[in-house]
Amino acid sequence: MLQSFRTLRETLSRKRLVPKTLLARLALLLLVIWGFLAGLQKAFPSLAPGSIAFSAWFVKFLLTATLIILAYRWLTRKFMWRLRNRLIVTYIFIGVIPLVLLGTMALLGAYLFAGQFSSFVVTSDLQSELKRLSDLNTNITSEVLPIVRRTGAPPKSADSMVTLTSSEFANRDVVVFLHGKPYVLQHGSKQDVRMTPPPTNSESAIVLDGDALYLRAVSRVPIAPKDVMTVVSSVPLDTERASRIASDMGVIALYCRSQSTAKNFVESPGHIKIGDTYLDPTPKVSAGTLPPPKSRWDVEFLPPGALISASDWNSATTTQIFMTLRTRPSLLYARLFRTLGEMTSVIVGALIAVGVFFTLIELGALIVGVRLTRTMTKSVASLYDATQRVNQGDLAHRINVKSRDQLAALETSFNSMTESLEKLIAEQKEKQRIESELAIAKEVQALLFPRDITELETLEVHGICRPARTVSGDYYDFLPVGPTRLGIAVGDISGKGISAALLMATVHAFVRAYTLVEQVPELLSTTPAGRSIALASVALRDGTLPPGLLLSMLNQQLYRSTPTEKYATMFLGFYDQSTREFTYSNAGHLPPMLVGSDGHVRELETGGTVVGLFGDMTYPDCCAQMNPGDIFVAYSDGVTEPENEFGEFGAERLVELVRENRDLSLSRISDIIIAAVTDWIGGDEQPDDITVVLARAR
Repeated sequence: MLQSFRTLRETLSRKRLVPKTLLARLALLLLVIWGFLAGLQKAFPSLAPGSIAFSAWFVKFLLTATLIILAYRWLTRKFMWRLRNRLIVTYIFIGVIPLVLLGTMALLGAYLFAGQFSSFVVTSDLQSELKRLSDLNTNITSEVLPIVRRTGAPPKSADSMVTLTSSEFANRDVVVFLHGKPYVLQHGSKQDVRMTPPPTNSESAIVLDGDALYLRAVSRVPIAPKDVMTVVSSVPLDTERASRIASDMGVIALYCRSQSTAKNFVESPGHIKIGDTYLDPTPKVSAGTLPPPKSRWDVEFLPPGALISASDWNSATTTQIFMTLRTRPSLLYARLFRTLGEMTSVIVGALIAVGVFFTLIELGALIVGVRLTRTMTKSVASLYDATQRVNQGDLAHRINVKSRDQLAALETSFNSMTESLEKLIAEQKEKQRIESELAIAKEVQALLFPRDITELETLEVHGICRPARTVSGDYYDFLPVGPTRLGIAVGDISGKGISAALLMATVHAFVRAYTLVEQVPELLSTTPAGRSIALASVALRDGTLPPGLLLSMLNQQLYRSTPTEKYATMFLGFYDQSTREFTYSNAGHLPPMLVGSDGHVRELETGGTVVGLFGDMTYPDCCAQMNPGDIFVAYSDGVTEPENEFGEFGAERLVELVRENRDLSLSRISDIIIAAVTDWIGGDEQPDDITVVLARAR
């Protein structure tokens, strides 16, 4: 059964019917759960319908969100892979969406501007009506005041008053309040005249008196120290007057504060709420007409309304009237440019020309963007194809560069890179060949260092060399000379690498050849130094030349067979266990040291300059006595010259290490010395070859 399931799963995976990602598997699981809940809801409608429906809705919501995320990933993986599609999306976000946002902001700004402009026009017209009414009321007051002062009462007949007989406000009511008594001078409206005096703080304003709106002007004139005459002119703000105000603007509607509470507002959703103010759904005044559109773009719209301050005549408080205006753009346009006259067509033509110019610029930018996109995508496609060819090993493939832009420079750089890769691969092969040869050279050089050391009964020796590179230019050797003598040679070749290693092999061969021969008459007779040494009757000791003579012969041989700039430092000494004498000569090498059992240190520096640099050089010999426990220490400059922030490692630190560990084996002492030098260098590269040669008398 398990094997059948695995086979089915592998088959579905090969056919790509099994989702691979965790999110896709989650979507499949949610789909199964949602289908199960939907089937359960249909099969058992009476089984906890609320909980099952909510569970199905919640799973459906999660499934929809998961599918949206999967669709987004699929689109970004499939559609956004190509650079052209990415550039198109980038252009949409950079070019199209900002234009849409700017257009939306412009339309929204125009809409808000239209609302503010229409509100300003209507409120200005209302204020103009109120201003004219207030001016007429002031004129009435100036005509009534002399009569009141002369007779003590206003005139009973107003037919003789010029202001009252004017026809500007035919439906006007004029009432004079004197000594607390009202006197009706004119009753032109069809409504009852307000016979109560106005509140003390009332002024000329739009007034809400009962259920009606009025334009009401109030003028007060003192006639005695404690008596004031008040003249009130009132005009109903009805449909007729509102129609005259909105005659060229559209349909105006004025809404007053509702007497309903917040609770009643909830129960009566038809009410209009502005902040904390509830307005009646039915306007107090609605007037005006909307003309037919002048074009298909001359649509009817409702700009944002405006709040107009009014005065509540009964409570002497300020209230708000909400005004709306249904209008058309042609009406606002005509009102806005009313004062321009013939210049209107010029301005309209200029705006149209600017719009056409901007459209042409946008089209030109679109064409240029498409062309640039094609050049960029073509170059990227060429680069992609070239990388695929190179990935397949075709390093000879080159891109045909046709343009001179930065992408063309990138294509040129790619061609240069492939050419460099060809050269690099060839160089890498050559480097591998050289490294193989260096490995062989390292193995050969390792054979030159002494492996099987023949020690004497009274002398134990040990040496180690750690190259800074693959091969070393340092040299050391132990030379067995007869049953009771042992030679120690330590050298350092100028330079590093292969040339130093080759010269080191030459020195090794020379030293071995000159040390182990029993007679060297030819060499003694071919050099001036050899002749002078022969004349000095230097005798052979057990068939071996003294170290100074050997160094002279080695110097002459290197001087004749190597370039001028090549030379070597060399220390050569022979230990005789019968006498415990150590005869040596030093040719420019760092002086080895004899560390006595009592801690006393003696440097072995007798000798001359380096070998191979000058011809016809002589090197004196010197003898040192080695008592039991004395340790001979020879080293190269790679031990004492490495530096860090504390300075050089130095010979004193080397001697101190030998003193502290003198009772250990020589191999252990050399390991301690090399470890100390390595720690002193730290993480830096080893600057030079490290060679340490130790010998201890027993």
